[in-house]
Amino acid sequence: MSDHQTATRTETVPAPPEHRPSLRRDVSPPALLAGLVCIAVSVSGPLVVVLAAAAAGRLDQAHTASWIWAVSIGSGLTCLLLSWWTRTPVITAWSTPGAALLVGSLGAYPYREAVGAFLLSSAAVAVFGATGLFGRLIRAIPSGIVNAMLAGILFTFGAGIFAELHGAPVLVLGSFAVFLLAKRFVPRYAVPLALLAGAGLAAATVGLPLHLGAGGMTRPVLTVPAFSWPAVVGLALPLTIVALASQNAPGLAIMRASGYRPDDRLLVGATGGLSVLLAPFGSPGVNLAAITAAICTSEESHPDPRRRYVAGMSAGVLYLVVGSFGGVLVSLFTGLPHVLIAVIAGVALLASFQGSLAGAVADERGRDGAVVTFLATASGMTLFGIGAAFWGLLLGVATHTALTRRRAA
Repeated sequence: MSDHQTATRTETVPAPPEHRPSLRRDVSPPALLAGLVCIAVSVSGPLVVVLAAAAAGRLDQAHTASWIWAVSIGSGLTCLLLSWWTRTPVITAWSTPGAALLVGSLGAYPYREAVGAFLLSSAAVAVFGATGLFGRLIRAIPSGIVNAMLAGILFTFGAGIFAELHGAPVLVLGSFAVFLLAKRFVPRYAVPLALLAGAGLAAATVGLPLHLGAGGMTRPVLTVPAFSWPAVVGLALPLTIVALASQNAPGLAIMRASGYRPDDRLLVGATGGLSVLLAPFGSPGVNLAAITAAICTSEESHPDPRRRYVAGMSAGVLYLVVGSFGGVLVSLFTGLPHVLIAVIAGVALLASFQGSLAGAVADERGRDGAVVTFLATASGMTLFGIGAAFWGLLLGVATHTALTRRRAA
């Protein structure tokens, strides 16, 4: 093992020196299922935003499939390799806020100029990450505010369990009851048992329309990028801000809240660098994930934090499969009932939400800023194309600074 690899693992893994990771020993059904739930959440929800952005840019079927291939392959490679290298559950994904931004702006530019903007944005993210500047900025934020931002992000998913009651009460209550019983007696298998119960109840009530679709392996389409100042200002700049503030910042915070010490230079730099290579195939960027990361980094994945990296590798393999056979598996995942995905994602994130909420209010001196951060983030607001996580952080830090300075005076 090289000195660089040893240093990286020492920094990123909260494990004693005598622990020797072994994939054969560390693999477990809950960790593998956490990766599956991660992919199900990504494909059944955020993928719809990507498809809407592709439609707004008037992309044909071949270029749309290439886009999905690029972001899926990029997510798969980074999840698989970074999780293995660091022995931590590194979860990456395409940027849902970034795709939402493209829904309203992609059609205003020629596609080649949009690809050029994707490339420049990815390069900027790679530089910010590799130099450590982004990590230093994130570490300067009080931990209570960071936890409040995480709680605000996760709140919607927890509340989503009960928001679906009116449409499918049997499915929701039945799945939740199975989760609670399993949590009491076999906590490691609470989420998989809830998923199995939910699938059975869905088949008996709202239906379980699983369609495998058609088509072979996806063929990526190479687009030679072009560059223009309007695309740089209108696409590259906001995409960079969204990637750093709305994706990578919460992604690093999720890992820290779970007890890990992520190497921000490695993780953000690597995802940005790979995104540069995939931009000509339509990828607007692969970033650290937040919501799906919370699924794989929580104790529901495995009680031992040192063995949760298997969940990241599981997600990586499944991302690669989705990217390679998008026409088949995307149809499968998008065919799952929305209610089932909402319930399973919600119960899988309950432990992470509880921990984040407790951390947010632990420090009485910084509680005001944490509350503001939580409310702003949970509101789901979007301003200037930037998501609520960024504004929650900004408003929370501003509140904390204003109140602590006044009290110190």
